[in-house]
Amino acid sequence: MSLKNNIKILILCTGNSCRSQMAEGFLKSFDSQLEVYSAGTSPSTEIHPRAIQVMAELNIDISDGHPQHVDAYLDKDFDYVITVCGGAKENCPVFMGKVKKQLHIGFDDPAEATGTENEILHEFTRIRDEIKRDFNTFYKDSIKK
Repeated sequence: MSLKNNIKILILCTGNSCRSQMAEGFLKSFDSQLEVYSAGTSPSTEIHPRAIQVMAELNIDISDGHPQHVDAYLDKDFDYVITVCGGAKENCPVFMGKVKKQLHIGFDDPAEATGTENEILHEFTRIRDEIKRDFNTFYKDSIKK
């Protein structure tokens, strides 16, 4: 049970197909009372199939999500907006709506991974595990306390 309910969180990245979707899935799995959304500045057409696959390995289903444009959330108030972009090649999006706290918890983009299928899947798993670790820390330190 959540110690604080009605907390609204928006997770932002570029494509809204991997990292932000995984982070949204983890936060919802930690606490069903949280209102968690994710969006991107240049949303993809679908959630990356490997992101769905590696999350399903932990019994978290993100397959029914759809990448959203950040503009859809500009008229909403959020307690937290968290950017998850990581690589030097990326520009972190800036949220121009109403938000109490903006945070950055960065990760490499697994969609950029190259190599064999096993190497690419390993990269998705590595990023998934980092997202789980870092968002669990955020949840325990900022939400659950």
